[in-house]
Amino acid sequence: MAQAEDVKETSNISSFDKYFEMIQSRKKLPLALQETLTAAFLKIPVSSFPQVSGGKVIEIMADTSITDAVKILSGYNILSAPVKNPDAGADTDWRHRFLGIIDYSAIILWVLETAELAAVALSATNATAASVGAGAAGALGALALGMTAPAAVAGLTFAAAGAAVVGVAADTEKGKDAPTAGDKLGEDLYKVILQEEPFKSTTVRSILKSYRWAPFLPVAKDSSMLSVLLLLSKYKLKNVPVIERGKPDIKNYITQSAVVQGLEGCKGRDWFDCIAAQSIADLGLPFISSHEVISIQSNELVLEAFKRMKENQIGGIPVVEGPKKKIVGNVSIRDIRHLLLQPELFSNFRQPTVRDFMNTIVSTTQDFGRVFPPITCKLDSTLGSVIQTLASKSVHRVYVVADKEDELGGVITLRDVISCFTFEPPNHFDDHFGFSAKEMLSQ
Repeated sequence: MAQAEDVKETSNISSFDKYFEMIQSRKKLPLALQETLTAAFLKIPVSSFPQVSGGKVIEIMADTSITDAVKILSGYNILSAPVKNPDAGADTDWRHRFLGIIDYSAIILWVLETAELAAVALSATNATAASVGAGAAGALGALALGMTAPAAVAGLTFAAAGAAVVGVAADTEKGKDAPTAGDKLGEDLYKVILQEEPFKSTTVRSILKSYRWAPFLPVAKDSSMLSVLLLLSKYKLKNVPVIERGKPDIKNYITQSAVVQGLEGCKGRDWFDCIAAQSIADLGLPFISSHEVISIQSNELVLEAFKRMKENQIGGIPVVEGPKKKIVGNVSIRDIRHLLLQPELFSNFRQPTVRDFMNTIVSTTQDFGRVFPPITCKLDSTLGSVIQTLASKSVHRVYVVADKEDELGGVITLRDVISCFTFEPPNHFDDHFGFSAKEMLSQ
């Protein structure tokens, strides 16, 4: 019986294992050097990692409204935050006290999907769309987004939300035909979502589970940095909360970006320099080759780009042109906010192509030089130069291109860089994480 349970647990995390095994088979770091690095990371306690900016981890209560959550994230200039369970009381068990991590991009995805559902309902009927039933709106929205149950109704019921927006739009658009009403919804989108019901009273708890791309799993201050590196690489976490055993609050918050910036700070140390001086090709990078990279053609709809990111649980994709996939840009999941927070730029958020979207952002904003054009490197680039680029430009991926034609040759992510330095010793998962980690990773 115990053996059967072990097999079941192993199958539940097989996707993590498969990716990590693929990387281990492709990377070319000498085994002796890898084992030396692993031994070193095992000796470095998590408590030695620098604290988050300001020295305090920002937490969001699960009953916080979506509107207030956006204000909190924006006010502290952060992209994500742990979500605390207000019902936990004095319980110090992190599995009861914290429900997950809310990401700004997840909120925007939810808003965009809900708005798209309402817009489809409007365009499928007439200006008196308030009479559209919740079931019909839900079906139309799910069809437009390529969703199937239960995804179409997970968390907040999209059907009810769509019907509510339809009602708002119909009241303000009486006498206009359906296409005009649908276009107008794009103009007033931000106002509708954040000021009308049910959106302004929708809580973080309502959407948390549906938009959690990776498990919530903290480490203790006395854990090793190897555990953190494995969680950020093998187990696909974007960030790792740090707790103190028996204490209720999160003490630190280690992100993929912070780790790569930490690696950049190791420049000048022998162990780092001997690896960083090698070309990415000599190290087996990129792990994700050109035919495996999820991309989008510049003439496709920008909503398709965001949908593709959500379906593949990735944070960004290259924008390419032609059969040879010449790379011309990059769109990240964070860029969705421009459809909502700058509605004056997009009168109908469903129509712009990726190229339209990029051109509009570039021509109307001052801070997007680091996003367009894409950040690229060549196969003969050193790993050190890639790490420096990721750290200095605060980006999450660098695209590998051919020498002359800028043909997409692969992608190197923060996760891939961390994986270069990470090797999982036998039984580390069992010996250092315990049953609770297995339980969380298997969800």
